[in-house]
Amino acid sequence: MGSLQELNCGIMSLLSDTAFEDPWSSYFMDVLSPLSFVKVSSVRMQGLLLLIFAKYQHLPFIQVLSTKSTPTGLFGYWGNKGGVNIFLKLYGYYVSIINCHLPPHMANNDQRLEHFDRILEMQNFEAQDTPNILDHDLILWFGDMNFRIEDFGLHFVRESIKNQRYSDLWEKDQLSIAKRHDPLLREFQEGSLLFPPTYKFDKNSNNYDTSEKKRKPAWTDRILWRLKRQSQTDFQTPELSAPFALFLRSYVSHMVYTISDHKPVTCTFDLELKPLVSAPLITLLPEGPCTMENDLLISYCLAADFLSSPWDWIGLYKVGLRHINDYVSYVWVKDNQVSFSDRLNQVYIDISDIPETEDQFLLFYYSNNLHSVVGISKPFKIQPFSFLEEDPLDEAQPQI
Repeated sequence: MGSLQELNCGIMSLLSDTAFEDPWSSYFMDVLSPLSFVKVSSVRMQGLLLLIFAKYQHLPFIQVLSTKSTPTGLFGYWGNKGGVNIFLKLYGYYVSIINCHLPPHMANNDQRLEHFDRILEMQNFEAQDTPNILDHDLILWFGDMNFRIEDFGLHFVRESIKNQRYSDLWEKDQLSIAKRHDPLLREFQEGSLLFPPTYKFDKNSNNYDTSEKKRKPAWTDRILWRLKRQSQTDFQTPELSAPFALFLRSYVSHMVYTISDHKPVTCTFDLELKPLVSAPLITLLPEGPCTMENDLLISYCLAADFLSSPWDWIGLYKVGLRHINDYVSYVWVKDNQVSFSDRLNQVYIDISDIPETEDQFLLFYYSNNLHSVVGISKPFKIQPFSFLEEDPLDEAQPQI
C-alpha cells in the first residue's frame, strides 16, 4: 500500500484527477503491475491519498467494505488536515488502514493528539454487523503526523544525527512521550527509529533546513500498527500460534528521494494468518474456458451462500493488469447465458475483437453486491480458432 500527503490540491489539479486517473496512482500501477499487483482501492481528500494494491491471487479474499474521509482542518470543515481510511476484510479478518496529516509546529502537540483521537472516533461504519474499529483485527496508521523533538536545541539534535546517535533523541520525541501517558495510544506499536529524522530538508538535497527558520529536524513521518487483543480462548493448544500475527521486517527512510522537504518512510511486514475464509465464492472451473469461433465459453460454480445479482459481471484480462477496469472484454452474467443450474453456470464472452496473441489471460468474477472480485481463473492462453479448425480429427483442445 502507498500513502501520500501534501499532494498538489489546487482546483485545476483536483478537477484533472476527478476526470482522469491521478498521476500518482498511474505511476504506482505502472511500477507494480509487472509484479502481479493490482490496485484494489483508493481514497483521496485534497492532498491526502491512500492506495491499496494486492497480488491478484488474493483478490477473491479481499472485500473493500468502505472508504472514508475525516477532515479536521478549519474546525472539521477543511480537508487540508485529517485522515482517509480504507476498511476491508482480508481472508475474513477486519483490517483498517488510515493515512493522516496532523497539525504542524512544535507548540501544537495537544492539537495533534486531539486530531488523532477525532479521526479514530469518526471511524464508524454503517453495516450493523461491523465491529467498532478498536475491535478490528488490525489497524495500520501512518502519515505525516508532525510530531517534533522537544527541549533539545538545534545544535544537539543535528550533532546527534550526524553521529547517528538517534537513541539520544527518542526520549524527547513527542509521539514517544504521548505513548507513555496515553493508554490507547500505547496500544499502537512502532518500530525503532533507527534512521535520521525525516523533516525538514531543503528540497532537491539531503541538507536539513538552511532557511532563516532553520527548523529543528524531527521524525514527523511515522508508521504505527495495532493488533486486536486476543484472548487465551483463541489458542486451543500451547503450540498453536496466534491466528492473526504481524511481524516487522524493516522500518527505514529513503534519503535518495529529494523532491520533497520530507524523506519517505517504508515498513515491510510479514503477516501470518489462519484464513477464516479459504474458498472463493465463485470457482471458475479448472478445465478452463473453451474457445469457440468468436466466443470464449466460461463455466463457473457458485458457493451455496453466495447471493448473485444480474449486475454481476465477468471480465477478461491480460496478465499484468493494473486495475479492475483494465478488462479487454466482459459479459454480464445474466446475458449470453448458455446453460445454468442451481450452482453450475455457463456464459460466453465475445472475443472477435481480440487479436491473436501469445499473451496469457485471466477471468475475474465481480460481485455487484459485495463490490469486490469474488473469483478468478488460472492464467490461460486463447487458442486461435483457425488453429482448431486445422485438426482433421477435431481433437484439438484449448491451451490452458
